[in-house]
Amino acid sequence: MNEQLHHYNTTFTAKQFPITLICDRVNSPANIGSIFRIADSFGIEHIYFCGEGITIISKRMQRTARSTHEFVPFTPSENITDVIKKLKEEQYAIISLEITSNSTPISEFQLLSPKKIALVIGEESFGVSEEVLAISDQNLHINMYGKNSSMNVATATGIALYEITKQLSNT
Repeated sequence: MNEQLHHYNTTFTAKQFPITLICDRVNSPANIGSIFRIADSFGIEHIYFCGEGITIISKRMQRTARSTHEFVPFTPSENITDVIKKLKEEQYAIISLEITSNSTPISEFQLLSPKKIALVIGEESFGVSEEVLAISDQNLHINMYGKNSSMNVATATGIALYEITKQLSNT
């Protein structure tokens, strides 16, 4: 018989990856809470919430985050280009998750070295801004097979982090 495991009896080993998330105007409390949970699940080192007037802590976010916001480090910032500039100076590869004319499918993404990664994820309706895409080192996308050309930002973040951490685990 298979026993269902839960957080009290799992044997997963805690691990942190050299990955920082940069949220470009992500403002939905449900998505922010989900991003905290996903970041915790994948051992992400930090989250930046960038944009003007974004409320990070709210009742809805807290319900969705299930306390992960209490131990995943995060920083609010109004200016995303300042955050990207700082991370580039710290030798992070800036990778935007967005379908563009020159984006690479994430399934084909190859880490060139075990470099620190800053993954930029975009606002729910409009994605990563043109300004950020222009200063990114690389743009990745998730292949879509249905009629829609986008998916929920938290869902896409989970898929991207799965692929990236899988590669980092094998280096």
